[in-house]
Amino acid sequence: MKLLMKNVNNYNLAFNHNNRDFQNLQGLDLLERTLPFYEWQDTCFNLGLWPYGNRALHGAPKKTTSISDGLGVFTENAINLGSQDYLSLATNERVKEAAIATIKEYGVHSAGSAAVMGNTNISLKLELALAEFLNTEHVTLYPTGWAAGYGAIRGLVRENDYIVMDELSHNCLKEGAVAATKKISNFKHLDFESAAKLLARIRKKDTKNAILLITESLFSMDSDTPDIAKFQEICHEYQATLFLDVAHDLGAMGEGGTGALGTQNMLGKVDIVMGSFSKTFASNGGFVAAQSPAIRQYLKNYSPSHTFSNALSPAQAATVLEALSIIKSPLGKSLRTKLMYNIISLRDKLESNCLSVIGAPSPIVPVLIPELAEHQRGSAKARVLSRVMPSLGLLANVVGYPAVPLGLARVRLQVMAEHEPEMMLSAADKLTQAMLLAERDLNVLA
Repeated sequence: MKLLMKNVNNYNLAFNHNNRDFQNLQGLDLLERTLPFYEWQDTCFNLGLWPYGNRALHGAPKKTTSISDGLGVFTENAINLGSQDYLSLATNERVKEAAIATIKEYGVHSAGSAAVMGNTNISLKLELALAEFLNTEHVTLYPTGWAAGYGAIRGLVRENDYIVMDELSHNCLKEGAVAATKKISNFKHLDFESAAKLLARIRKKDTKNAILLITESLFSMDSDTPDIAKFQEICHEYQATLFLDVAHDLGAMGEGGTGALGTQNMLGKVDIVMGSFSKTFASNGGFVAAQSPAIRQYLKNYSPSHTFSNALSPAQAATVLEALSIIKSPLGKSLRTKLMYNIISLRDKLESNCLSVIGAPSPIVPVLIPELAEHQRGSAKARVLSRVMPSLGLLANVVGYPAVPLGLARVRLQVMAEHEPEMMLSAADKLTQAMLLAERDLNVLA
């Protein structure tokens, strides 16, 4: 009976909290005040309900892969819908050969910031290739996509300036904003009219300081896209600057891999474009692109995550350069066609299985997890689902509150070109079964 009560209490602890509860620490001792979070996290972990940071791949992030978790559970040859490698270039032979050849000639490390001796002729060539691809004049490289988003905002915006951003903007953009100014306003998701009202309100009282408007070309939690031209138009109207994050669609979607920028005929027409290589270009790294040489040089000197971080390694730069070459080629077009076929196959099957798929077709397929109101705060069903899916041979990531709004927890499925349509049908059935099992287990635990 005591063991049963202990388990019940443990599940209650796991399900009645979320990360936001422990975000604002208070107390004298910086070390000890993390203990309440650790008690909750460790309880979730030992119950198999902590899906973050405790899993390790045993091999490449292919269409099927094997993982182990921190509890010693090994899952072999599961369908992998949890890795971000949209065109499957992380295991492409040409890309691997480019990286290996570069390591043999340049070594494995940049050994310096790009501000001093961290650049190579390969990274400079990559900057030029990206500028041509984006129909822009100047590109600045960063060691990660997060560093690019954070560093560009932190480098350009000052305390008297304003930031107007989509309420669902990525963490790197939000953190960059908070580090730069206190004058931050959020507009309703994708709503340019909401953004225009904020811009008008700011310009009515302040005609001297800058405004940076931030949005994304493909939002990774909802799989939706703004009208980029309308956002650029209102920025021109109110003397604001548009900052567009293209991390998730560039390379994987659109004509020639140009993403929403190409689809909406906005290549070279957006003030500042920022992106990440980690989704489609088979490497860590990021970039900021603009038409102005002054922006490029200013970021090189005042963007902290560029100036004070080691540059991309030569092998990373070579990897991205070869990936870009493939993306622009007939092979890239073929891979995007396969990717979209897999996406449509998966979405259609999920919907026919009566699961709630949101957003537009993209490499990100979000599936909402229905939860009772009393379970939403702790994303209880999402946590149980994360434990069930690997046992059925499916690897995917769950996202709960506060990363998404309360009551809108979801599974974020990420599709690759090398997946097969039959695999998508199987994955949809596995997720449907996992949802039912998670509901059963949660009813027992509750």
